[in-house]
Amino acid sequence: MATRTKDYYDVLGVDEKADADKIKKAYRKLAKQYHPDTHPEDPRAAERFKEISQANHVLSDPEQRRKYDQMRRFGGLGFGGAAGPRGGGPGRGFHFEDLADTGGLGDLFGSIFDFGRRATKRPRRPSRGQNVEYLVEILFRTAVRGGKVAVTVPIVESCATCEGDGVAPGGKLKECSECNGTGRVTFGQGTFSVKRPCPACMARGVIPDPPCPTCDGRGEVRSRRRISVAVPAGVETGSRVRIPGQGERGPAGGAPGDLIIKFRVKDDRFFKRDGLNLLCEVPINIAQAMLGSRLRVRTVDNRKIVLRIPSGTQSGTTFRVRGHGVEKGGVRGDQLVRVRIEAPSELSERGREAARDLAAAEGLRY
Repeated sequence: MATRTKDYYDVLGVDEKADADKIKKAYRKLAKQYHPDTHPEDPRAAERFKEISQANHVLSDPEQRRKYDQMRRFGGLGFGGAAGPRGGGPGRGFHFEDLADTGGLGDLFGSIFDFGRRATKRPRRPSRGQNVEYLVEILFRTAVRGGKVAVTVPIVESCATCEGDGVAPGGKLKECSECNGTGRVTFGQGTFSVKRPCPACMARGVIPDPPCPTCDGRGEVRSRRRISVAVPAGVETGSRVRIPGQGERGPAGGAPGDLIIKFRVKDDRFFKRDGLNLLCEVPINIAQAMLGSRLRVRTVDNRKIVLRIPSGTQSGTTFRVRGHGVEKGGVRGDQLVRVRIEAPSELSERGREAARDLAAAEGLRY
């Protein structure tokens, strides 16, 4: 006969419609009451604490709780509940053949719960390390023309003292007694159990004896790495470049991940960008606008170009300087110069008289 499993809602003493806050409060109250440290001589307290932790682990996770409730409604856990798919009443035991009637529910439930299968020891296989994404702020000119920037990136490196295995010099790795070398521990009873990474060995299955004093047995240390990053011409805010092999180290000697640099371009006080074109605005006075002039304008390369302003130019007129914009993919945009006419805020008496004469000669009202 299948072993019956306690209802997790009963374990925590909450209603099946209890929200996350009620579940959290119930768990904290019971965990404090039955913590093994407060009952060192009572083995039942430790077992009760394990049940409480198991129930909280499932019910506090929305996805696991959804799957748990789904199986619970079908009566497939060996405790009282709704009628099973074959019409069984409350308290009906769990049978694997019922899973076929639930439309593959067994596969769904088995993705997070283990139906009494015994874990087997598996050696850690080398796997690729995680990628690291880092945000770098660059100057506007560097984004337009490209260049190099030096960045200091926080990174996780293998511990040099223990060469990544977490063991102090002269020590050795021993099998974890908590998980028997599997890297996972099982909570639960009977046909219903939950597996979690072993907290004693951090899911590695082995424990350093003694642990490395530099990394406290973790096999890795956090450090900062200074690297030079090539900035392609024409990058924009949000653009990324990938630097292979500069990410997190791979577990068990696996290949390291990549470093992904994400750019944020600083604003420029003079230039704005519009695709491959660069926009800027320069002031001119009334005389330059009326009579025409030659204007020296700065480019993004800090060069000076001479721009011819014809007579009669109006405020807001835009002039195109070809080939001085953003270069990308072998194509270079233009620099667009918009002129803004500024009138003098104060005039001398002679200037006022000249302005009146001009207005009279041109028939201008003022």
